Amino acid sequence: MSTSAPGRPLETPPPERLLKADLFGSVSLRPGGAGCLVRRDTTCARAGLGWLARLLARREARALESLGGLAGTPRLIGFDGRRLDRSFIDGLPMQQARPAEPAYFREALRLLRRLHLAGVTHNDLAKETNWLVTPEGRPALVDFQLAAIHRRRSRLFRLLAREDLRHLLKHKRTYLPSGLSARQRRILSTPAPHARLWKATGKRLYLVITRRLLGWADREGAGDRRFP
Repeated sequence: MSTSAPGRPLETPPPERLLKADLFGSVSLRPGGAGCLVRRDTTCARAGLGWLARLLARREARALESLGGLAGTPRLIGFDGRRLDRSFIDGLPMQQARPAEPAYFREALRLLRRLHLAGVTHNDLAKETNWLVTPEGRPALVDFQLAAIHRRRSRLFRLLAREDLRHLLKHKRTYLPSGLSARQRRILSTPAPHARLWKATGKRLYLVITRRLLGWADREGAGDRRFP
């Protein structure tokens, strides 16, 4: 898959500001034709991981293309198989903004419904860094590397969509616990089978590798919360 915006060659980038660098490449903020854009560059991925970095970037490009600039999500600007350009969304990550207004979580639920109506599941909403709070106090979603596109509302789609919702409710439990309804509490208490299996088997190893060996500190999941 290869898409690009007319008149915006990816080969001649303007000056940039590095936002993040990890094993899968870099993410930078740079001037664009109509404001700032964000570039994910896999060409500087760690040796041996370039194929995985490109695969994740391709998944993100396809998801953003499928969403078509849905409000609260980035718009795909260009993808050449190695570098992905998307629109910039101004806002603070959830763990910094600490949203405690009921309106934020009501709108976050609406955003999630619109995402799922478009046939896309995010699949990485446990990370607070993937939830933004805009200057207007509205929610936005970023980092669609693990997103999936579903052509029909299959059992797998319903399972993954429910996990997207459950992860949002976990954040609501952290920042606005009094706002949880009885139904939302029931959803929180019944994670999907694959989520229970992951917690019981692979999650501890994942945290050891990412946090202790690789030094990642992106608040993945709920490891630093009081709740299970």
